[in-house]
Amino acid sequence: MSSFKYYRDVIGSLWEEYRVIRAAKSDSRLTNNNLPSDIQKLRCRACYEALRFAPQIEAMGKLLVERMRSYGHFIALHLRYEKDMLAYSGCTHGLSNAEAKELETIRDETANWKVKEIDATEQRYRGQCPLTPKEVGIFLNALGFPSETPIFIAAGEIYGGVTHMADLRSRYPLLMSKENLASAAELEPFTNHSSQMAALDYIVSVESDVFIPSYSGNMAGAVEGHRRFLGHRETISPDRRGLVHLFGQIEKGLLKEGSKLSNRIIEIHKNLQGSPRRRGGSVPGTKSMESTHSEEAFYTNPLPDCLCQRASQTVNTSIRESNRKLDRSMQKEQLLLLKVL
Repeated sequence: MSSFKYYRDVIGSLWEEYRVIRAAKSDSRLTNNNLPSDIQKLRCRACYEALRFAPQIEAMGKLLVERMRSYGHFIALHLRYEKDMLAYSGCTHGLSNAEAKELETIRDETANWKVKEIDATEQRYRGQCPLTPKEVGIFLNALGFPSETPIFIAAGEIYGGVTHMADLRSRYPLLMSKENLASAAELEPFTNHSSQMAALDYIVSVESDVFIPSYSGNMAGAVEGHRRFLGHRETISPDRRGLVHLFGQIEKGLLKEGSKLSNRIIEIHKNLQGSPRRRGGSVPGTKSMESTHSEEAFYTNPLPDCLCQRASQTVNTSIRESNRKLDRSMQKEQLLLLKVL
């Protein structure tokens, strides 16, 4: 990430000279905090109001949302249990030796991935691994979501396919995806374009009743931020580090699924549901680029920059009121965390 001064002085001078600038992969290159208000407001308008997907993508995304709605209120689950994600992160929990070896080979042979040697167990207990499909099933069950809850899987091809999805599907049979909501002919214009397929997942995720990412990443953060802008729609962010210790106790036979586990998971996540809060600044004691990199991303939490304020009201008061109105119907359907139990 670069400071505002860099864009003003360096990029500004290039603009004066060339009048055309191509910015590659610049989604998170601008620092998140301590920018002029007009710059922040421009980011809000560009990201959430001006930018649009191509009409054919918008239309297909809307169609997928409508088809999910036919099943009732639904969860969009961003399940990052894909081969490239697991290879990059070095996460192998629940995989066979052959699968773990395959991922290690991919990591070794990918030149631009600098870290080759990764302790998978240590990585997992630091909360740096995506939840497995089985762990997601335990998590959803503990939160009180009934087995008939429709779930849209926002992801590419899940590593291990049917085998690794079996436990989650046994708990939640209504697992849907682009591929079984739309025909091959309907998806054909997008199939060979991974970014367009991801855009369809993005649209459905933003419009879902509840959004749950199994791993923090660019798309998960962007969806969360967009949902915050639209009224702090329910977004449950799993505390992976806390959950892994609970899952470890289950595997060792020290803890069973049931009310005790449910109460502990609910307690951990009572403040991780997308409720209004100001964006986090840099970690105290850090300096320069380290300080900038430790900031919470603007696109994950655009509060307070993207919300208007009145002199007589605080930001949080106005957001809480809009959030209560938005969530009232979902409370009746028993799909909101904590309200159910």
